[in-house]
Amino acid sequence: MESALEPFTIRNPEPIKKEDHILILAPHPDDEAIGCAGVIQQAVKVGADLRIVYLTNGDHNQIAFIVYEKRITLRKNEFIHMGEVRRKEAIKAMELLGVDENKLTFLGYPDFGTFAIFSRHWKNTKPYRSLLTRISAVPYKENFSPAAPYKGESILNDLKKVILEYKPTKIFVSHPADVNVDHKTFYLFLEIALADLKNEIPAPEVFLYLIHCIGWPLPRRYHPELGLLPPEKFMRGDIKWLALVLSSEELEKKYKAILCYRSQTQSSAFYLLSFARRNELFGDYPEIETRGHLGTIAGKEGRVTYDLIDGHLLICIEKNQELDKRFAIMAYLFGYSKNKAFAEMPKIRIITRHNRIKIFDGRKIIKPEGISLTLEPKVFVLRVPLKVLGEPDFILGSMKSYGGSLPVEAVSLRKIIIRR
Repeated sequence: MESALEPFTIRNPEPIKKEDHILILAPHPDDEAIGCAGVIQQAVKVGADLRIVYLTNGDHNQIAFIVYEKRITLRKNEFIHMGEVRRKEAIKAMELLGVDENKLTFLGYPDFGTFAIFSRHWKNTKPYRSLLTRISAVPYKENFSPAAPYKGESILNDLKKVILEYKPTKIFVSHPADVNVDHKTFYLFLEIALADLKNEIPAPEVFLYLIHCIGWPLPRRYHPELGLLPPEKFMRGDIKWLALVLSSEELEKKYKAILCYRSQTQSSAFYLLSFARRNELFGDYPEIETRGHLGTIAGKEGRVTYDLIDGHLLICIEKNQELDKRFAIMAYLFGYSKNKAFAEMPKIRIITRHNRIKIFDGRKIIKPEGISLTLEPKVFVLRVPLKVLGEPDFILGSMKSYGGSLPVEAVSLRKIIIRR
């Protein structure tokens, strides 16, 4: 499938080969069917080895629970029951696509809680406590690490074990621009895991699939006659998109696999079946390198520039002049260093309100030493010493604005390579 979409073209990925080891990383049971059912079928068809890993059991969807069970409950065991329901649905859906249950790995970490774990729960902090299940460890006995505490080390170690044992050649994971926090988080954990394993396994190809994006895809409901195009706001960015074309048989099986998730489709079939179209999409942002004044991103709504000057990371955002007094952001900056375990690296969250700054490292407020903010009518500049970020080799960063919109490339998680 080649479709000219100015100013870029969607291209086909390289065909999956029998020698490939395919690893699908799904934040919740159903994401693998929605985003990668075609990949899964084509891997099965050529005889490639395949594994699917689920970050959560998807036990936090209260609306789907109420519609599916036709009752309201907030009891812990009922949410765990829903996680078991979704695990069984995944087994049934993947069996339909030709994947044996022994190829599926369920980690069972808290649905809607994994980003909090990544950003705040490492080392000596208490494990994350799920808001709904009110537990702090994996509750499912059949899962990969039953009773593992809800901490960053638990998820990272599980993922590294899977990758190290399986040695995938191609990995499919949720997109960093996805608005669902668990989807962002699986991408984050994968980046850290691959960096830790850099010298132990050959580098796999990584393909990112997008599920949650406001107002996309349109039209809603099942339209097998249509192709799946990127969201409009990504059409002028620097994501390079790939389209995997599905045969009519593959598309029909994808449709049926999505319907296996009855706990979800009873309330959201109109949305989930919107992804059963003639192709699947995969696209990644290029890495940003900071060397003087490199790293400029041209976006539809403005421009973001990442600079490295005098041992400081500078983030410069063009903005609307009218937002001068109302402009506020929350920035996440996660540094990685090959010289220090990621659990020991700072997990920085910066909140600005006009010209005031509040800094967190994980759950602790820290002094904004060396961190400065410049807010002018048309530009916002945040200056952060690399020392505060743990002298990283690269940074995984994103921002969220209040009182005004940011370019989509700033809101999405980006990998920023530090070249000193």
